Amino acid sequence: MTIEQVLAGDVRTAARLMRDLDDRKPSALDALKALFPHTGKAYLVGITGNPGAGKSTVVDALIAHYRAAGEKVGVVCVDPTSPFSGGAILGDRIRMQRHALDPGVFIRSLATRGHLGGLSRSTFDVAHVLDAMGFERVLIETVGVGQDEVDVMKAAHTTVVVTVPGLGDDIQAIKSGLLEVADVLVVNKSDREGADRTERDLLHMLDLRASGERKEVEIVRTIATKGTSAGSGIAELAAAVEAHRAKVWQGPAAADRATARAQAHLGELVRALLADRATKAMSARGGLTEIARSIADHTADPWTVAEQLVGSL
Repeated sequence: MTIEQVLAGDVRTAARLMRDLDDRKPSALDALKALFPHTGKAYLVGITGNPGAGKSTVVDALIAHYRAAGEKVGVVCVDPTSPFSGGAILGDRIRMQRHALDPGVFIRSLATRGHLGGLSRSTFDVAHVLDAMGFERVLIETVGVGQDEVDVMKAAHTTVVVTVPGLGDDIQAIKSGLLEVADVLVVNKSDREGADRTERDLLHMLDLRASGERKEVEIVRTIATKGTSAGSGIAELAAAVEAHRAKVWQGPAAADRATARAQAHLGELVRALLADRATKAMSARGGLTEIARSIADHTADPWTVAEQLVGSL
């Protein structure tokens, strides 16, 4: 594998690199370091929200919209980890199958592998590869775990939070964690009864909980199953993303935001490296199960064991 092949947009080479990055191979990390100077051109849009809100359908329609505008689109779908294989359950890729033969679209599914916050630990890395390949737009769709799914804001330039009317509990659709990361709020399936009330509740929650810039969040209604046809709201959603881009990613605030994203990325890398070293330290002591057994038998206490493990890193 050569860096030049990835920079030239070679799909097979890039896919192999992404797989190796997900497996944390040292050679893949070396390649990523060499690619880094060629990144920084792609615009990352995070799509998050409650399970069943239609995130994948929204992403599918956005792909069609951006492709119609001539943009190359990379997609990172973070899926739940399979309890059998440990890999991703590729539900999202199945939904986006119509784009599979389009050379201007690259869709990569990642398993969470136990990573909390809705993102796989490889999300940043894969987004960098797509950036280096020349994809102008990278869409990151999270697993849909709910309120804790705030990590997406750190990875994306613009975060879109998707909700739907009729979830039973109105507060369920507008939990504070998701509300606070939203740059654009989407009421999907807005042809359903209760869409007016959902939008009204979102506005009310913004008034109550948000302040300053976080209060200036555009709310867009979509019917993503209509694709890009008239009345789907996808063009309006794309316009809202561009309005946010023009407002906060240009001018004096842009440098601070870029620094915050770099800080989040670095923090994530440090945590991942420490986690890997902790796993090795536990293996050296017989593995997590053996250590846990000694704690369960009260022959050791968890605080001392934790201190010893961290001290050995």
